[in-house]
Amino acid sequence: MKNHEIRLKTPAENWEHATPIGGGSFGAMLFGATDTEKIYLSEETIWAGEERDTTIKDFKERVDTLRQMYLDGRITEIDPWAEENLGEGIETIRSFEYAGILSIDFKDKAPVSDYKRKLTLNTGVAEISYVKNGNKITETAFSSYSQEITGVKLHSVSPIDFSISYERENIESVTFLNDLLLIRAKTACGKHRFAVAVKIETEADISYDGSCINISDSVETSLFISIATEFNFGNSFETFCLEAINDADTFEEMLEIHSESFSELFNNSDISFDTPEDIEKLSTDERLLRLKNDEKATDDGLYALYFAFGKYLLISSSRYDTLPANLQGVWVEKLQNPWNSDYHTNINLQMNYWLPEVANISECHLPLFRYMNEYLLQSGKKTAKENYHCRGTVLHHLSDIYGFTTPADGIWGVWPMGGAWLSFHMWEHFLFTRDVEFLRETAYDYIHECALFFMDFMFEDKNGYLISGPSMSPENEYYPIEGNTDITATIAFSPTMDIEIIGGTLRNYIDMENILGINPEDKKQAEETLKKLPPLKVGKNGCLMEWLEDYDEPEPGHRHISHAFGLYPDNMITENTPELFEAIKNTLHRRLSFGGGHTGWSRAWLINLFARLKDGKNTYEHLRLLLTKSTLSNLFDIHPPFQIDGNFGGAAGVAESLIQSHEGYISILPAAKEGLSGSFTGLKARGDITVSAVFSESRVSEVTLFAPYDVKVLVKINGEMYEISLEDGKEAIITL
Repeated sequence: MKNHEIRLKTPAENWEHATPIGGGSFGAMLFGATDTEKIYLSEETIWAGEERDTTIKDFKERVDTLRQMYLDGRITEIDPWAEENLGEGIETIRSFEYAGILSIDFKDKAPVSDYKRKLTLNTGVAEISYVKNGNKITETAFSSYSQEITGVKLHSVSPIDFSISYERENIESVTFLNDLLLIRAKTACGKHRFAVAVKIETEADISYDGSCINISDSVETSLFISIATEFNFGNSFETFCLEAINDADTFEEMLEIHSESFSELFNNSDISFDTPEDIEKLSTDERLLRLKNDEKATDDGLYALYFAFGKYLLISSSRYDTLPANLQGVWVEKLQNPWNSDYHTNINLQMNYWLPEVANISECHLPLFRYMNEYLLQSGKKTAKENYHCRGTVLHHLSDIYGFTTPADGIWGVWPMGGAWLSFHMWEHFLFTRDVEFLRETAYDYIHECALFFMDFMFEDKNGYLISGPSMSPENEYYPIEGNTDITATIAFSPTMDIEIIGGTLRNYIDMENILGINPEDKKQAEETLKKLPPLKVGKNGCLMEWLEDYDEPEPGHRHISHAFGLYPDNMITENTPELFEAIKNTLHRRLSFGGGHTGWSRAWLINLFARLKDGKNTYEHLRLLLTKSTLSNLFDIHPPFQIDGNFGGAAGVAESLIQSHEGYISILPAAKEGLSGSFTGLKARGDITVSAVFSESRVSEVTLFAPYDVKVLVKINGEMYEISLEDGKEAIITL
């Protein structure tokens, strides 16, 4: 397992360039500064806002008015009417917040030499080291998921002096007793309290002056940081915070337990691309700069490192019994963060979870399902019933930890597809794991309720098709009158993405009923509904039409490529649907010709789409563009600003180029670039098949398959199809 380190030669210049560590529900960002080290702390439930009644008065009547306007052909009147009449009652949410900043101020401000900032991805440990006045100083840090503690140790050859302080808005109290700093604070809205405890373990002298803890003559000082919130523990949050600190092992014991546990999950899979040693020896920022400055430079190993970093981030921010990773994972800088650092559900939250199944870290997918069932399902049923008069559950384009499910932010929030898109993740988890108990106990209700909503929600048009809406093609506009660029529209009825998501939701539900047989009547209705959806169509440019009509758009290079959903992440468009497959190719090239892919997450989507098109040249061209245009020195993805979905989507794209299994067979290197050499181990295919391969110059020399049951599988290798019989628990090795 080589090249699992992010190595940097300078401290972070700002928060976005810092080093992330995470324990699932909490995390820290380390600047690695040599004068005053800044450690930004976070915990997933420190979030302003609250649960509230989001019933919108007369919403159904207003929806019906818009539908009638559509049926009457009054398309140009829809957006102005909606702006005037639909916005009332549509609210927004509050931001996810940081826990505060722990500062370590070193008394010696002398220049440093031999500076190194390293993040070891397969152990989840960060290390900063440097020499100051001949004294080597080392900072080691990690966030332990099992013990719910962030540990930081400062070690120096000769004694050093420093002070420790904490800062944040809305602090209620700060106390220091013996070796324990305890901070009590609340969120910006003043409704939710939390506590941060910092235990100091050292043989040095300690004093407290009311604002700082002063440490004198320290050779080794360890900090143990715990955070607990009222959201999780009620009025006992402070007690839980202190108990976590008091129950902690020694730093070395915690580090060993953490590293072993982290490695065990991380090492389930690995990707390694051949890279010259002189390039691998460069720091990560030097490798990025080399690609940016030289169009002819290559560094395949950097793509493998990017995949490893995506796994690292997901393991660090999404573990069993936590909340899912949000727009910034679990790491935030302040009180009000970009896009509230929320759960955006018109691609961003979903993109966060394209990686775990294929990367064989399936347990990191579970927090998403917990969130869907415990936070969204019942709230969405209330929204469906009271705002739409429908059965089932619904979610629009964003949510939070209070189960917000209604339209938000304005008329562009009237997009009822978010929950249904999320339901695909439950189905995919089943396809990869074959876990029927999961399907019955965890997935069934959510997928079923999503299907029920659309069976009630849609209405019939003059052609007999069932139409969805009001909706939109996120977050795009169109010209409703051909040749007239003065009038634009956002609201649409049955845009292509709606057809694809609804069709896929009904299809998945029907397949689920075929396995479980719980509700045959609803299955029958779903089958009849599916037959009446409008067909996908190819437009005048040879592209897949984004709307029911072949509209032009004011921004043909738009960052969203929503109508490509059927190619990826769904699989309704494949080589077996050649006309649509070709139309998607044209769609992507047209989008790009007008400047598409200009955000990190949008570029990541393109990588996966080109991989599904089996276009290795463009897959890796866009991987390179993701790294050179939308990646910071610490490998964080930027929209800009930092947005973690691009990291997860890009990492998924690397895996998608090496293995695909959505067409009824396993394809090895379906979208590898020309001349790619290396190997992968432990990647997953649908059907709970574990796959490893060795390849040189894009040609596979060996494939290893493993299944925990007897099965025959089709595998496409070097353009040839093989039928392989797998025996329960035995590896099958194919040498070519």
